[in-house]
Amino acid sequence: MRDAKPLLVYDGDCGFCRFWVDYWQKLTKDQIDYAPFQEVAGNFPEIPLEQFQRSVQLIQPSGGVTSAAKAVFQVLSYVHGCGWLLWVYNYLPGFAPASERTYRFVAWHRPFFDRIQHLVWGRKLDPPSHFLTRWIFLRLLGIVYLAAFASLLPQITGLAGAHGILPIHNVLASVAQNLGPERYRLFPTLAWLNASDGFLKFLAGSGTFLSILLILGIAPGPVVLLLWVFYLSLVTAGQDFMAFQWDILLLEAGCLAIFLVPWSGLESHWKRPRSDLAARPPSKVVIWLLRWLLFRLMFLSGCVKLLSHDPTWRNLTALEYHYHTQPLPTPLAWYASQLPAWFQKCSADGVFILEIGVPFLIFTPRRVRFLGCALLVFFQILIALTGNYAFFNLLAVSLCVLLLDDQLLRRALPAGLIRRVLPPIVKAVRPTGRRAALLVLAAVILFGSGVLVMVTLFGPRSVPVPALEATDWLEPFHIVSSYGLFAVMTTSRMEIIIQGSEDGIHWSDYSFKYKPGNLSKAPGWVAPYQPRLDWQMWFAALGNYRQNPWFVNLMVRLLEGSPPVLKLLGKNPFPEAPPRYVRALAFDYRFTDFAERRASGNWWQRKVEGLYFPVAALRRP
Repeated sequence: MRDAKPLLVYDGDCGFCRFWVDYWQKLTKDQIDYAPFQEVAGNFPEIPLEQFQRSVQLIQPSGGVTSAAKAVFQVLSYVHGCGWLLWVYNYLPGFAPASERTYRFVAWHRPFFDRIQHLVWGRKLDPPSHFLTRWIFLRLLGIVYLAAFASLLPQITGLAGAHGILPIHNVLASVAQNLGPERYRLFPTLAWLNASDGFLKFLAGSGTFLSILLILGIAPGPVVLLLWVFYLSLVTAGQDFMAFQWDILLLEAGCLAIFLVPWSGLESHWKRPRSDLAARPPSKVVIWLLRWLLFRLMFLSGCVKLLSHDPTWRNLTALEYHYHTQPLPTPLAWYASQLPAWFQKCSADGVFILEIGVPFLIFTPRRVRFLGCALLVFFQILIALTGNYAFFNLLAVSLCVLLLDDQLLRRALPAGLIRRVLPPIVKAVRPTGRRAALLVLAAVILFGSGVLVMVTLFGPRSVPVPALEATDWLEPFHIVSSYGLFAVMTTSRMEIIIQGSEDGIHWSDYSFKYKPGNLSKAPGWVAPYQPRLDWQMWFAALGNYRQNPWFVNLMVRLLEGSPPVLKLLGKNPFPEAPPRYVRALAFDYRFTDFAERRASGNWWQRKVEGLYFPVAALRRP
């Protein structure tokens, strides 16, 4: 009497076949039996021996037999979450014959593909699990959130407080007068409840505390949700000062993390799960959505450089300017700028390879994917060594961690930690409602990111109007965004020097904590802290003060002597009382070379370009 389970018969002398059968056995567990035809072919005289030698045979208890690619898809239909493959085989036009032709080609060249699979997968392939991956990612995400909230805590009142540069309560009051209930979607922030300085500090302080809880693994589900809500509130409240791409990237990654964390009560990941709920594996859908986010971040950053038609990227001279024109260079940037032109061109070539070519390794088999992870992490380290980009590099590395799996991480992490993190029993079944929510999220992100990619690369005319409207509706929540760093390279560095005076004749400089000013002051190490006013001054220098209304507000606050704003600066030359007049000059800054630095001790050289902001004073009664 035949077994009541299907039987997959394969070539036991074929290493390629044994490799995949071993993997399928781990996936299907006890739902299917497996046997080499060398042992069981005599039990099925109705099947010619040549058919066993040519392809795998799936024999059903009823006696039905399927072969080759269709048999493979039927086997995979027993794997949770893979049943759609058989549906595609049966109903998608052209897929079945293409699959069978591919199967025949591989079957005729099994020794070659056996060597290839060992190269890209290793000698043994286990079903991928990501418990350790999730554990590391969430802690890194907690560190990123900690850097973001903690650096914002001492700055938020000077940026968006009642006496700050862009008071959020004024904006909300104006919006409330002109918009109805739609204002809550267009300006999603808890500051609608309370826009006081104390509440803004509460949001930043609470975010700092919650970040520590996430690092410790305490109540990760609700903590990640609150972190996203609080940071979205501050990004909205911070206006121009919170519009950087890494702020948006953190919100998108944080939103996806809400669906990645275990919502199983308040147990810590430092302890063994107290219920099988905590043993549920991380969602593969969310893992791949986060990988897709990493791909978009890197790939689009490379594409925009080419599509901008910027001549410095086209002729590979961009890095000859980058190191001294970037917002906040590090000391190593000075040395990097001294490298010869041929090296800078080779480096620019490397940027295109790392941003356009390497991201495709994200979708390759595990060993090749690990190589892509190593290259992307190496790229982020190089960026961090020469530029202060807040928490961007750490966040990008956090996303790269999701390219790894538990099988690799077991070799690198302490055994005690592995025992605490890995659950004793893996329960793969998830509630139907959760699966439905994940599928909706995936559809929104894939649709939204697809639209944004088309908009970024080809322009709005390439996208249907309803698609653009749907994307615009979601835009305030930053669930899905477009990315592209340094599309156009700035070839000169304009620095704004703000000055104050009591008599309009003798002027004293306001100094900033981190941006260039004093010629003899070396560039500093700032990241992951982000001095947001210093950064915004770099953007202001790319245009004029009329294009940056916040700069006019800054000058008014200096005339008023606003304490929260003055705390954002390095040196206040008027400690007793604010000046009567203010103005701003524009200077062209460049790095010195070795000879000039030895002679003068200066890291920078500059020449005056003219008046950036005219002399101004407050109207006094």
